[in-house]
Amino acid sequence: MKNKNDVWQGTLALMVLKTLDAMGPQHSYGIARRIEQISADQLSVNHGTLYPVLLKLAQEGSIAAKWGASENNRKAKFYILTQTRRKQLESEKQHWLDLGFKPQNVLTAETDLFAAALTNQGAAFFIAAPSTSSRLCRR
Repeated sequence: MKNKNDVWQGTLALMVLKTLDAMGPQHSYGIARRIEQISADQLSVNHGTLYPVLLKLAQEGSIAAKWGASENNRKAKFYILTQTRRKQLESEKQHWLDLGFKPQNVLTAETDLFAAALTNQGAAFFIAAPSTSSRLCRR
């Protein structure tokens, strides 16, 4: 059996929101299982981490919760993405797609990045080594 990685709490809220957007109303076990399935069982969702995220999302109005019956006819709390948050999520998704930012680009960047402090109207810039990127990046 392969080891699963825990989902980092900072990324879990976004994964929960996207799961509810794609799947509709889900109970916590269904949310956790779906995230594990999508990751090809590379990620493990700790329920002790999931519940505080669900509570936080509910308190901020991103999701709503209601009681219902699960597939095995047990009482379960189902979570649903609110319409307002669905619109925000689509906007955020488009923003990230427009940026073209990929976290793996940061994680796999070569260590020979050098910082050159150039001043352009008081803004600091750094330049990546040619092997990684030729773009100027505002810092």
